Amino acid sequence: MTRRSEQLSPELHDYLVSRSTPPDAVLRELAAETLERTGASAGMQIGPEQGTFMTLLARMIGARNAVEVGTFTGYSSICLARGLAPGGRLLCCDVSEEWTSIARRYWAKAGLGDTMELRLAPALETLRALPDGTLFDLAFIDADKEGYIGYWDEIVPRIRQGGVVLVDNTLSHGRVIDETEHSSQVQGIRDFNDHALADDRVDLVLLPVGDGLTLAYKK
Repeated sequence: MTRRSEQLSPELHDYLVSRSTPPDAVLRELAAETLERTGASAGMQIGPEQGTFMTLLARMIGARNAVEVGTFTGYSSICLARGLAPGGRLLCCDVSEEWTSIARRYWAKAGLGDTMELRLAPALETLRALPDGTLFDLAFIDADKEGYIGYWDEIVPRIRQGGVVLVDNTLSHGRVIDETEHSSQVQGIRDFNDHALADDRVDLVLLPVGDGLTLAYKK
C-alpha cells in the first residue's frame, strides 16, 4: 500500500503494522489512489506506521499549530492534523497543484478542510513571509532533500520551547553510509544530518522508521 520501514523484512513489517492502530478507510483509499495516480512517485507517501506515530506524537505534545513542508497527496497532513488539539491549524507548503488537489479532496473526506491552510509556493518563500512572532508546536519536513538545511534554518527559530521537528528520509534508503553514492539528494541528506546534529538549540534522535525519521526537541 505505501512505503514500508526498509530496515524490516516484509514479514516483520506486516507484523508491526498489524499490531499498530491501522489506517482508517480514508487513509486506505488515499493510499490506493496515490498509487494509481502517481505510479512510482507513490513512494514519497509515508507508511501507515509512520502516520500513526505522527498522530500520536502530535497528541502527546498537545500540538495546536503545525507546519508541513512537502504535502504531496495529503497522507501525512491528515495524520498530523488528526493529532492536533481542537481548533488546531496545519500550514501545508507545496508547489504542486496536481498532487495537492488530491490532498484537498481527502482533507474534505476526513472532515479536516477547516484545519488546513495550503500555500502553493516555494516553501522558503512561504516560511520567510510568516509574520514575526509566528510559533509552531510541531513541524514536518519532507520535500526536496537539497533544501532541507534551508527549511530547518527557517523552521527551528519558529518552534516553541518543547516543540518538535520531524524530518523524513534521513537514512536515504541506507545510501547515507554508501561511500560510492554521490548524488545531490543523498549528499543533501548527509549535510542536513550533520547540520542538525550540530544545532545546540535541539536534542534529536534519528529513528529507523520508514526511510529514517529524525525527531528533534526544541530546548
